[in-house]
Amino acid sequence: SGDRIYVIGEMKNDISSSEYLTGFHEINNSPAPYFNLETEVKVQNAIKNLINEQVIASAHDVSEGGLFITLLESAIAGKKGFEIETDSDIRKDAFLFGESQSRVVVSVRADKEDAFLDLITKHDVEFTSIGVVTSGSIYVDKTRWGVASTFQDIYDTALEKLLKV
Repeated sequence: SGDRIYVIGEMKNDISSSEYLTGFHEINNSPAPYFNLETEVKVQNAIKNLINEQVIASAHDVSEGGLFITLLESAIAGKKGFEIETDSDIRKDAFLFGESQSRVVVSVRADKEDAFLDLITKHDVEFTSIGVVTSGSIYVDKTRWGVASTFQDIYDTALEKLLKV
């Protein structure tokens, strides 16, 4: 709890081919989400360097389900929560559920934040501070969305509910 949460890579106003677009809006045919191979290489090199220098506590790529699901998977695994602020320049659904590539969520302990910032600024990649790790509650734009354990129960029982076992 208290670790800063950053997204390494560019946030895009893009929900193309996302689980959100398919599941919530029932749109099955849309363009592929944004991807640039050069950007991917830069982001991966930055992450590798951050890991080698031991300035991050965790790293998780943003992929299926988007940023919110990435944060939720990390929260469930660590038995924690998170408090984040969305970017007003990006649609909230795209910010939370867009699956554009070349993004990695990292957590940084307070005593490593200066070293993290010194190191990440040496790489030619975008990065954004989006919030903090909490003890279990989940907040988006100061609105409480629940606790990670509730989402874990939904995740753990989804298949049996779908199959009505």
